[in-house]
Amino acid sequence: METIVLYPSPGMGHLVSMVELGKFILHHHPSLSITILTAPPSFNTGSTATYIRHISATVPSITFYHLPPISLDLEPFPSMEAVIFEVLNQSNPHVRRALETISLSATVSAFVIDFFCTCALPISAELNIPTYYFFTSGACILAFFLYFPTIHNTCTKSFRDMNELLHVPGIPPIPSSDMIKPLLDRDSTDYENFLNFAQNIPNSAGIIVNTFESLETRPLNAIREGKCNPGGHTPPVFSVGPLLATEGRQGGGSGINDCLSWLDKQPSKSVVYLCFGSLGLFSAAQLKEIAVGLERSGQRFLWVVRSPPSDDKSTRYLPPPEPDLDTLLPAGFLDRTKDRGLVLKSWAPQVAVLNHESVGGFVTHCGWNSVLEGVCAAVPMVAWPLYAEQKMNRVVLVEDMKVALRMEVAEDEFVEAEEVERRVRELMESEKGREIRKVVEEMSVEGKGAMMEGGSSIAALAKLLQSWKCV
Repeated sequence: METIVLYPSPGMGHLVSMVELGKFILHHHPSLSITILTAPPSFNTGSTATYIRHISATVPSITFYHLPPISLDLEPFPSMEAVIFEVLNQSNPHVRRALETISLSATVSAFVIDFFCTCALPISAELNIPTYYFFTSGACILAFFLYFPTIHNTCTKSFRDMNELLHVPGIPPIPSSDMIKPLLDRDSTDYENFLNFAQNIPNSAGIIVNTFESLETRPLNAIREGKCNPGGHTPPVFSVGPLLATEGRQGGGSGINDCLSWLDKQPSKSVVYLCFGSLGLFSAAQLKEIAVGLERSGQRFLWVVRSPPSDDKSTRYLPPPEPDLDTLLPAGFLDRTKDRGLVLKSWAPQVAVLNHESVGGFVTHCGWNSVLEGVCAAVPMVAWPLYAEQKMNRVVLVEDMKVALRMEVAEDEFVEAEEVERRVRELMESEKGREIRKVVEEMSVEGKGAMMEGGSSIAALAKLLQSWKCV
């Protein structure tokens, strides 16, 4: 029996993409089996347990191998990324045992790891298992990471002190201040961990990316031509996207039906959908500004609201409590907007919402899964990045792909009600909004084409399976 072992990082977005990769492989090569190693989350990663149970029940060819829990005191860690790197680092002995155990009853044709799981590379090398990276962001961010060691070697300043545009082959110039937050300080352990990943990319057998050729032609060409790793080796790159979650990632119940039946009553392309990812949290003051901006805009809206982050450091990595909308939103807001707006607590069935006929705009945190979902549903976007690589994604979405408007964010990360109102109106009413809609509609057709017989992503998967000697 041949099996492919997948090893995602514990974050919801990373897990969902990796599961979709497994399903995609099985759909085109059902004789394979897929084993997914899951590192136990030590913090809020979204409802991964519910999701894993759902996949186990519905896709029997995917087996989850749960690695033992790692006990950590989260208090001293500077960031969630630091926690993830440490959990995965401490999981290494369990990963070795898992690979050895799986190898007793099956041939492991390939080991596919998330970039957070770089620490497992020496193990698979020792066990002679070909190891591939699965990159859950776009090729634009992969281009940056391949080029990152070059920037590191030619510059001594931290990104936060540079105050200049970074010129990376294949992507538009990125302001150094838009750098991924954990990379801003050159002396941090986060920086060191990400640099270690970047330096190890060439040691993998290949890189699988959740994107499609026509969406990111420029960065993919730059990567393949070796421009992002000058003088070094670039492994083959396989674009196998868009891999989207076809079922709910979490949550559920009657809320789903209420939300979709509300959308059924709205005119075509009239609703702005606002949602900021499984970890996107705003302060109470910011939630009030969004509410005021939406009310003034006069637009129909569907808005997912989560509780603000806690001031209590000991709970910063735990799931936030259910939001109390009456306290968080301006007095009378829900009542005044009840005929044209719906506020959902914590979660929405995003793919179903974006694909609904009445949805005409998407205010997004620019997480890559959400970007792909917006593009494939042909919904123009307003880019409001919050964490991870999202500020870099915003530059690409606005300047290169031209599928989004930019939300202007102040230096303290705050957005005034006037800006929310302006951008929502611009998206839904202006000529610029119509231009963006036209571009995203074309991209949507191309994204669907990539996943059809004869499409670029199907061809990439065939090449990948060939390299695993599975065909």
